[in-house]
Amino acid sequence: MLNWSKISTVLLDMDGTILDLHFDNYFWLHHLPLRYSESAKISLEQAKENLAIHYEKVVGTIDWYCLDYWAEQTKLPIQALKREVQHLISLRCDAHDFMVALRESGREIILVTNAHPDSLLLKIELTQLDKYFDVLYSTHDFGVTKESQLLWERLQGKQGFDLGNTLFVDDSINILESAQQYGFEHLLAVENPDSQKATRTINSFPSTSDFRTLIDEIRKNPIK
Repeated sequence: MLNWSKISTVLLDMDGTILDLHFDNYFWLHHLPLRYSESAKISLEQAKENLAIHYEKVVGTIDWYCLDYWAEQTKLPIQALKREVQHLISLRCDAHDFMVALRESGREIILVTNAHPDSLLLKIELTQLDKYFDVLYSTHDFGVTKESQLLWERLQGKQGFDLGNTLFVDDSINILESAQQYGFEHLLAVENPDSQKATRTINSFPSTSDFRTLIDEIRKNPIK
């Protein structure tokens, strides 16, 4: 599925790829609507509808991922509300062994997340995910998201990876298509980003529901 003998750098998404997406889905679809309904004195159903319409308007843009934007729009302390359900933040069950195998193989490991820097810091605090990576990037530092070709251009300019030797892993098909358009040679989709939802069938990219199935090939092909 993947030719690990030609992969020396691995770019990894965070939410839904290394971390269980259940926290984010629960927060944005249930917890924030609940707090918003209480604050705005509207029904929970109306709050969900209002937020869903707003989400749709900005999805894929930097605003969609920006905690400051949503704090301004809802007049709520988003980061504080996230802490109310922070117990749901966790690594995927297959992430640790996979990440250790990548590191032991000598590959460069880079986190590239659309998450706001404050969200990234919260998740580092609770999971210590930073220990697995050589460098961690929030796309907010570049002013554009992974959906944009400009992000890849700016990231490659800063990090200097070779598209022919780099694997990019994400749970978003739209983002994988963006990376494919930019010219990444190796791409991998995550079939089960949310542990509480059914595994998806993905036909457009190589995909996996368990990173541990990749470990043997990673170990067979260390970076010399």
